[in-house]
Amino acid sequence: MNEWRLDFEEALEKLATQKLRTFLTLLGMVFGVGAVIAMQSIGEGAEREALSLIEAMGTRNVIAKNRPFDPDQLREIREQSRGLNLDDMEAARATLSFVSETIAVKKVQAQTIFSAAGKSDAMVVGQTSAGQTLAMRLGRPLLPHDDVTVAKVCVIGSQTAFDLFGNRDPLGERLRINHLWLTVVGVVEDRILDKEEFQGVAIENPRNRIYVPLSTALNHFKSQPLDAELDEIHFSIERGYATAAAGRALARLLHTRHREADDFDLVVPEQLLQQHRRTQDIFNIVMAAIAGISLLVGGIGIMNIMLANVLERTREIGLRRALGARRGDIRRLFMIEAFLIAGLGGFLGLVIGFAIAEGISLYSGWSVAWSPGVVLPAIAVCAAVGLIFGIYPAVKAAQLDPIQALRHD
Repeated sequence: MNEWRLDFEEALEKLATQKLRTFLTLLGMVFGVGAVIAMQSIGEGAEREALSLIEAMGTRNVIAKNRPFDPDQLREIREQSRGLNLDDMEAARATLSFVSETIAVKKVQAQTIFSAAGKSDAMVVGQTSAGQTLAMRLGRPLLPHDDVTVAKVCVIGSQTAFDLFGNRDPLGERLRINHLWLTVVGVVEDRILDKEEFQGVAIENPRNRIYVPLSTALNHFKSQPLDAELDEIHFSIERGYATAAAGRALARLLHTRHREADDFDLVVPEQLLQQHRRTQDIFNIVMAAIAGISLLVGGIGIMNIMLANVLERTREIGLRRALGARRGDIRRLFMIEAFLIAGLGGFLGLVIGFAIAEGISLYSGWSVAWSPGVVLPAIAVCAAVGLIFGIYPAVKAAQLDPIQALRHD
């Protein structure tokens, strides 16, 4: 053990006396490890962000949305289909056994939203069973009873609550949407999302929304004559059924009911996640190739500097052998030196990789995340490169003939 410690100290001393050459040698390792760390950190952050966004949409959901059309196209479409409607939802529940729950959504055209204390620009949404998908901070969610009785109640987001009521407790307070006064029965918990959309699909953020019972929205608020009864239907799929297959079955049912009119889009969040992962895999492959080339260049640089060290220290090697050093001692000395170069490059690479990832995050808004799975592989690869590319110079040094080495000028 003492021999190892002495060899480490001597290797550090040799590297310290040739600072510039050592620094240039380990640059390849620095950039290679830095690229690996940055790549894995960005990939880990993107995966976590994608999972949170998909969770917000509902991993077991299939979402049907009305497709937008210009007025002329909409008139033609309405000759075939009346768009998404409550009958579609009931037909799916009655004929497709894998549909466990459904939520119908109707967006309300709100010209004015105000209370006695303020006004708001919130989006107003008529929705069934909002409590199934929204966590509550205060009060209660909308209930089936509210729909049955066409109740004049609402659930609001935290931003809406602040805009309309300031710091007062909003429960029991009244607000007015267009001509209709509603009583606040609940406030939705904030949902922290880094993005408002995922793979081109908008993500609902309840902070600045007002939720009313669907029956209230349909009976008390006007809509355009050609508008569909519903804007969205969320189908919750039973576990054990593939959401992609469920989406195809729902598409067939809705197309049949709409007389083959292509007037809706189906969103399957699980498929969006798979698409995101395929894109991420391509990014990872490209970055891994770049990092691999950098590590290869770094390894060649280590081998080159170690071979130069062997040539420069030939007489020293001969003297060590003459004083009793074994071939194994010479191999160990040069392997330790190669390992230290790789280790130092790896450490600097970790620092630079973290800095690159944070810089990209600040500049582009991408999420980054750290975990042992990000750091440990990079360290392992770095150590392996140092050992592999240090073997040949170490063996070459150990095989020098002591007498010839002492005569070397």
